[in-house]
Amino acid sequence: MKALTANRLIDGEVVWLGRSGTWVETLAGARLLETPEAVAEAEAAGAEAEAARLVVEPYLIDLVREEGEIAPVRFREKIRAKGPTVRRDLGKQARREVSAA
Repeated sequence: MKALTANRLIDGEVVWLGRSGTWVETLAGARLLETPEAVAEAEAAGAEAEAARLVVEPYLIDLVREEGEIAPVRFREKIRAKGPTVRRDLGKQARREVSAA
């Protein structure tokens, strides 16, 4: 299983190609790519978004199911999905903590 990720050009935010074809800010909203055809479609959408200057350097990441949730395989992608490791008050993890309170 894979997903397509990139950085949004306007603000540098890590984004994933979503189920509806838009770019989403959480891995939970990412389109899961499980066939070669789905991968090809996603890569074409990423190339179009890069040409339109919406995102920069889209690429595929490997995913696994862990305890019922989708998670990146590589440590680098886990950090990109959660946010900075040195400051819990910044990035995606800070927004999750605020919304949970």
